[in-house]
Amino acid sequence: MNVMPRCPWATAEPNITYHDEEWGVPVHDDRLLFEFLILEGAQAGLSWTTILKKRDNYREAFDGFRPEKIARYGARDVKRLLGDAGIVRNRLKIAAAIGNARMFLAVRKEFGTFDAYLWSFVAGKPVQNRWRHMVDVPAGTAQSDAMSRDLQRRGFKFVGTTICYALMQATGMVNDHLVTCPRHTEVSGVLRAGESSRRKNGTEGNKENEA
Repeated sequence: MNVMPRCPWATAEPNITYHDEEWGVPVHDDRLLFEFLILEGAQAGLSWTTILKKRDNYREAFDGFRPEKIARYGARDVKRLLGDAGIVRNRLKIAAAIGNARMFLAVRKEFGTFDAYLWSFVAGKPVQNRWRHMVDVPAGTAQSDAMSRDLQRRGFKFVGTTICYALMQATGMVNDHLVTCPRHTEVSGVLRAGESSRRKNGTEGNKENEA
C-alpha cells in the first residue's frame, strides 16, 4: 500500500486531515481568518495538535467565532470560559480573544474586510516556498514581523511573529508544504485556479466580507 509522503508533522489524526484538507489553502473568509487568529494565539506554549483536538469545543464556546458576538463578552462570559474544560483555560488568552474581536471589528471597518488587511502583508498573493526539509522552514519572516508589529500597534494580543507566521501558513499566505509532499503541488494548483477565477470575474482585490 502506497503511503502519501506528507509533511513529517502530519503522522496521526487530527493532523493528517488538517494537513490534507486545510493547511496552506488560501483563506479569504473573514470569520475563518478570525478563527485561525484566535486558535493560533491559543496555541502559544502548546502544540497545534492540542488545539486541533479542542477546535470544535472552541467553536461552541466562542459562538462560532463570530467576532461581533465575542466583542460584547463580559465578566459572565469570561467566568463561563474559564470553567470550560474543552478549551485552554488561560485567563490572558481568553481576554486576548475578546479584545482581539474588538480590534478585528475596528480593522474591518477601516479596510472593508479583515481579509484585505491581512493579505496586504504578502501583497495579496501567496508566497510559494520550496522547502525540502522541515529544518529549512522558518519560524518567522520579514512579512510576519511586519504583521506582528502592526497588529500589536492596533492593540491585538498574542500576535508575536511566530504566531503570525503560523497564521500565514494555516491560511495559505505562504505554501510551506515540503516539495516532496503532494499537497505542495495541489495547493499551488488551488492558488492558480483561484487567481484565474478572480481575474475572470473581475473580483481580485475586492473580496466581499463573509463574516
